[in-house]
Amino acid sequence: MNNFESENKQEKLIVTQRSQIKRIPQRGNYDRETIYHILDEGLVCHVGFVVDTQPFVIPTAYGRVNDKLYIHGSPASRMLRSLIRSIEVCVTVTLLDGLVLARSAFHHSMNYRSVVIFGQAEIVSNSDEKLTALQAFTEHVVRGRWDDVRQPNLQELQGTMVLSLPLNEASAKIRTGLPIDDEADYSLPVWAGILPLQLLAGNPIPDSQLSKDIALPAYVKNYDRL
Repeated sequence: MNNFESENKQEKLIVTQRSQIKRIPQRGNYDRETIYHILDEGLVCHVGFVVDTQPFVIPTAYGRVNDKLYIHGSPASRMLRSLIRSIEVCVTVTLLDGLVLARSAFHHSMNYRSVVIFGQAEIVSNSDEKLTALQAFTEHVVRGRWDDVRQPNLQELQGTMVLSLPLNEASAKIRTGLPIDDEADYSLPVWAGILPLQLLAGNPIPDSQLSKDIALPAYVKNYDRL
């Protein structure tokens, strides 16, 4: 799900000491569009940071506009108040595509797509950019929703802190394919293969105060993360 195309023509990100995939490097991917596709399909990121020697990892929603990742919340949020101090932050997003069942316990694995982003977050003070970011949050969760709902009013805008993180230092790591067993184990009488996993929406549940004449929007009825 991607409603905001990249304006950066650079196809691959520069690999840094932090972003370089060291464990199974052949699974690493630094292609900008691959990274963006994973971010656009995900729903929740985990934000890691350190404050006064104490490490924190906080799950939160996010949105992407071009070459920036946005997170938001209450100005009272400890995470947001910490990040505006120009500390280093690490953001991760993971999509689980399947369970890889091998013939040996040792070689069990998962098929996944993940992104790790490094950098320093900045507070968004420009009102137009802030509103664009809030639109991105809404559209990231449900594409087409922004045009239906009431737009944030001044009080709501002032009560929301938005931070941006440049997508300049990042990498993707991807595993696909069948289990890789030891040669001697292929003759074992044990089922092996992939159990695919997918995020599926259930049946929509209308609000109890919803007017009976309001139809179910197509973007809800046909909701899909792909």
